[in-house]
Amino acid sequence: MVVCVCNALRERDVREVARNGAQSACQAYRALGCQAKCGQCVPFARAIIAEERAAA
Repeated sequence: MVVCVCNALRERDVREVARNGAQSACQAYRALGCQAKCGQCVPFARAIIAEERAAA
């Protein structure tokens, strides 16, 4: 699933960086070499990161 249309980020990418230590949406975007543009994806990215942190 696409999380961020502006940066073409997929859910699997966000999950991977969350597993590798990203604790916020900003950290995840930086780890993926981009930044949020319109911001509509940030709540979804936060939810994905929270899921991954809870599962760890």
